[in-house]
This record gives sequence, C-alpha cells and structure tokens, in this order.
Amino acid sequence: MKIQYTLVAILFSVSNLVAGGLTDWSTGKTFRFDFFHSGSAGIEKISQDEIRLEGNWAASETILIDNFDLGLYKAELREKETGKLLFSAGFSSIFGEWQTTGEASSGLWKTFHESVRFPEPRFDCKLIISKRNPNASFIQLAEFDIQPNSRFINRSTIPKMGTVIDWLVSGEPNKKVDIVILGDGYMADQLTKFKSDVDRLAGYLFSVEPYKSRKADFNVRLILAPSDQEGISNPRKEEWTNNLLGFRFNAFDSDRYVLSFENKTIRNLAAQVPYDAVIVVCNSKKYGGGGIYNLYASVTSDTEPSTYVFTHEFGHSFASLGDEYYTSDVAYELPNQQKYEPQEPNITALLDKSALKWKEFVNQETPLPTPWKKAEFEQISVDIQKRRTELTANRAADSTMNKLFREDKQKTEAHLKAERYYGQTGAFEGAGYESHGLYRPELDCIMFSRNPDHFCKVCTKAINSAINRYTR
Repeated sequence: MKIQYTLVAILFSVSNLVAGGLTDWSTGKTFRFDFFHSGSAGIEKISQDEIRLEGNWAASETILIDNFDLGLYKAELREKETGKLLFSAGFSSIFGEWQTTGEASSGLWKTFHESVRFPEPRFDCKLIISKRNPNASFIQLAEFDIQPNSRFINRSTIPKMGTVIDWLVSGEPNKKVDIVILGDGYMADQLTKFKSDVDRLAGYLFSVEPYKSRKADFNVRLILAPSDQEGISNPRKEEWTNNLLGFRFNAFDSDRYVLSFENKTIRNLAAQVPYDAVIVVCNSKKYGGGGIYNLYASVTSDTEPSTYVFTHEFGHSFASLGDEYYTSDVAYELPNQQKYEPQEPNITALLDKSALKWKEFVNQETPLPTPWKKAEFEQISVDIQKRRTELTANRAADSTMNKLFREDKQKTEAHLKAERYYGQTGAFEGAGYESHGLYRPELDCIMFSRNPDHFCKVCTKAINSAINRYTR
C-alpha cells in the first residue's frame, strides 16, 4: 500500500547478466535468508536470523536479474570472489511501511521479521540488501556472507502442516507463476469453507484480464493449517483470536488493514509447495485486506467486495501497483512525494509530460493533465469516508458497513461514468493518497475504486510484465 519514488529507471548492464543461466552456479534448491529489520523513522538496521534451505527453485531459471526497478528494497546475490551479479530481486516490506507512520516518527524503535529468497549457490557469495532513496539511487543497508557449505544453515526437512490442495496445475514451476493460497482463522472442520472461499475469490481473479487470458501461465496450490479459534483478531472491538498465522485488523492503526507479523510461520507453511507469490484468505465477515510487493496479499473472506479486494491486493503484491485512491484515511506520512516520479507503474507526478511513462496509451488530443469533475467526486467520497469513520468508531455491524459500500459504489460509479474522458487514458489528478500533484492513468480502475471489474491499460501491461518474468 506504500509508494516509493524514482526519477529514472535503473538499467543493469549486459555484463551483469548471468551467462548460461541457473545451473552454472546454483544447486537448483532455494535458500531463504531470514533477518530482523529494526529501527525508527530515520534509522534502520538489518541483522541475520538464519539461512533456511527450502525446496527446488520455483521461479524462472533464466530471468535471474530483476530489471523492473520496483520495490523499496533490493536484494543482490554476488559471487564473493569476483563481485559478479548472479541474482537480484526488488521487494517492499512491513518495516518500510511502518517507518512512514506517526508511531515511527515519534522515535519508537520496532523490529520486524523478514525474508528474501534466492537460488542456493554452489560457492561462497555475498548477499547485499539496499534501500531506494527518493532520488532513485540505492544505499546499501547490509552485507552478509553466504557460505553454502556452512554447518549453520538450517537444512532440516520442511515440516508437514495442514492440508495441501492442487487448485490449478498448468505445468512445471519454473515456467509458471506459482501462487500459494493460505488460510488463516479457519478451524479444523472448516476445510470445505476454505476451499469454497478460494473457489469464489480465485475464480473471480481469473475472470479478470489479463489473468483470464493467461490462466494457463499459473499454478495455484492451497494450504490450510487449522487455527484453534475461528476468525482473526480485531483490536478496535477488543476481539482477539488464537489464529495460526497471526493475521489481524488495524495494522498501523488503520482499521481495514490486515497484516501479520509472524513471517517465519507464514514462510514455513508456504515452503511446503513451490511458490512465487503468497495470498492469505482470512476467515472473517469484516471488510479488510492488504498487499505488499513480493511479500503477500491478504483478504477477508466473507464481505460483499471480497472478490474485488482479493484482486486489488494481489495487484500490489504481485505487480507493485500503487493505490490510485486518495480520499480514504491512511496511516502514512508522505511529505514532498510530488518532487519525484513514483516507481509504481500506474502513478505519476507528471514532472515531464513528454516523458509520461504510459504515453503509448494516450491519444494525441487528450490533454495532460486530463480534466475531470474532481471536486464533485470528492464531495461524494469525503461524505462516505466520514460516515465510514463514524461507523468504525461506533463498532457498527458488518452488514451496516456493507450497505454503505453499496451506496458508495452507486454514487461514485454513476459520477465517473458520466465523465467526458471515462475509459480513456490520460493523467487524472488524485492518486497515491494525494489529492494534488499525483496522477492516475484512467478515471476508474480496480486500483482506484471498488466499482470496476477491470484494470486500466497501464495496470494490465504491468501485470503482464510481472507474469512474463516467471514464464519466459
């Protein structure tokens, strides 16, 4: 849900590409580097937890250098002796989001558990973790020796937990996008409900383009390890459950934001199957979800907009799509973000109209910025958000909140569809939690509101690019 910024794309030189592919330097297995990410608003430190051996490498065996330039952080695996780049991947993190909250700004120090995964090397390497600066450069945060022959590497068998179901198997993992869907807050006798929830949610995802046309490029597996209690915790209502994966509402004091801070438990559960992406379905009737790039997406199961949220949040975690909405309450403090070009493919600061990142989709006669009845839309949306805040504070029933969502959809959809440039690509002001200075490609999109059943052209291109990374 967070925005990072860049002025120019970072290009990797041809000399950094891996000659011959994965088998030249890797065993074909997966190393998971677990670490602690600690600090406050202006300070962060990374310390090693352990290196964990997982199963066979599930991602591409040929596309090993990440040229997408997405995510707040970057992990690089380099040959120790020569410094040659063998593997790289961009990612974002819970710590990176928390660091922009008021809690972090107060000076409070917190620690979050995180992981990066890469192919197991045959020889000694260096793992370098860096963070993106606002001006697009990266600063190195930490460097670790990776010694594949070390006796300290955890090579124990991944424990068998729960029930594993093949929901969709289209081919070998190295040529497909492998999604693992985990359940949280489901009890031992609720496997049928979990399977039914996934059928509905994932079924909707694959009815939306470009997932619909590219369904054969995916494998999807489900894992349900039961919780002792049904549902997930809701601190605002003082409801606490002992659910296995630790997902809960109110992350960063945002009522709808659903995250877990039990990274190792999630990773160990997912590691039973090949995976590139993780989605967690939380057994709850309350609206909520979350998505962080190359970490996971979460969604609650039993709300009217749950299929939409499932698809929206996966857009964050899989393709680094940014939130295009700007009238909802968020926990982040994001000063001066219009000074730099956002790295998300679907948001722009429009610093240079001639270099608009999605100009290929814009008609010559479409003005930039593209006019729309923004003030009228905000009157509708702000009123809805005010009432939503009041309902949350008064612990309103979920059915009451769903009724408000229906009213929101009815009013905002009618307003947007009446706009002159509806359905066309341009640069519409209002995006990334900012009313001014940031722009989105179309008036409406799955990344903007709960109204549409489609992604805009720009988001569709970004998703296709993400799919290609695992299938080419």
